Formats: sequence, C-alpha cells, structure tokens
Amino acid sequence: MLKVGLTGGIGAGKSEVSRLLAGYGAIVVDADRIAREVVEPGTPGLAAVVAAFGEEVLTPEGALDRPKLGSIVFADQDKLRTLNAIVHPLVGARSAELEAAAGPDAIVVHDVPLLTENGLAPLYDLVVVVDAAPSTQLARLTALRAMAEEEARARMAAQATREQRLAVATLVIDNDGPLDALEPQVRKVWEELTARAADRASGGAPGSAPDRAPGSATA
Repeated sequence: MLKVGLTGGIGAGKSEVSRLLAGYGAIVVDADRIAREVVEPGTPGLAAVVAAFGEEVLTPEGALDRPKLGSIVFADQDKLRTLNAIVHPLVGARSAELEAAAGPDAIVVHDVPLLTENGLAPLYDLVVVVDAAPSTQLARLTALRAMAEEEARARMAAQATREQRLAVATLVIDNDGPLDALEPQVRKVWEELTARAADRASGGAPGSAPDRAPGSATA
C-alpha cells in the first residue's frame, strides 16, 4: 500500500485533483466528507460540538448549522482549536478504518485540508500539495463560491501559509492557471505514484521525488 497525503489551501483546487486521482484508480479518503459524517444528527461528535458551542449552532431540524459554526470559529482561533480537538480524533479514527479496508496494493490518497496545520505529513509515504497564489484563492472563493471577501480572507488566514504547505511537499501541482492545465499535471503525478507503488511492491527503495510534479510550472 502507498499512503499519500493530499492537501492545499482553500480555493486551491484540491477537490478537483482528488476527483481526478479517484478516476485514475486511487482510493480516496476524504477528510472533509468524514468530518461531516462524524457530526451528523445523533452522533457523539455533534453532541460534543453542541456542548462546546451551544444549541445556536444547530438548525431548527437539529442538524449542524455549518455557516453559523464557521462564522464563530474562523473569527476566533481558540474556538477553532476547540472544534478541531473534537472533530479531528473522530476523523482520524474513521480514516484509519477506511485505509485498513483498502487492498495491500492500493494507492490510498488521504485528502486532508489541514495536513500541514496538524503536522500530519510524517503519516504518509509522500505528500502532494495543490498550490495556488493567495490572490487566485481569493478570486475563486469570491467568484465561484460567492463568499464575502472578509469571510474568504478569514478562512485563508486560519490555514497554513503557502510557504508552510510547500515546505512539507514531496510533489507540487501548480493550479494557478486554467482548469485544462490541471489534468496533465495530475496524470503525471498518478504515473509517479503508480511507479512508486510498483517499486514498493517489488521490494525496491522508493527513491527521491522531484520537488514539483513532472511538467508543472514553477510557482
């Protein structure tokens, strides 16, 4: 099994890279999706969130009001840490279950938005970072997600810096350009991952990786 960490700042395009890798055959473990599952109504996770933040973070139907909770935690680092302390262990446990269910020859891609922030890089055989300039991230968040600029900047500020993410990268995918420039880079990364997985299966040494994905542009 080859364990890959995939990360990138909000608006960098990590979800699209994850989708493309899944199409090539990767087993994707999506931390965001799991994070939603562990706080569904009736779960211990949601009960812990309500205990920490009050019933104001619930919708009238009893589900988690994500925009409301986001407006609270992304404006206060202490509250964000409190939320992370509740959710992250639950996500980690479920991610481990899904990884264990993959076959021994699988390439398992852990799609983890906060990989850098939580110091998770050592858990993986290599780390792929989807990179985009902060100005590009901001433009995408305001134009494509209709997010207010102030909220977009707050969410970006709550994450690691671009430099911090690049510091833990084994491979970098440059997604500062148009969508049609992304797929060729992801295909080259997949070729690199399959080569490493085959080498590992044959008992060879993984070898060193280039700093950026083959064929990617310089940031």
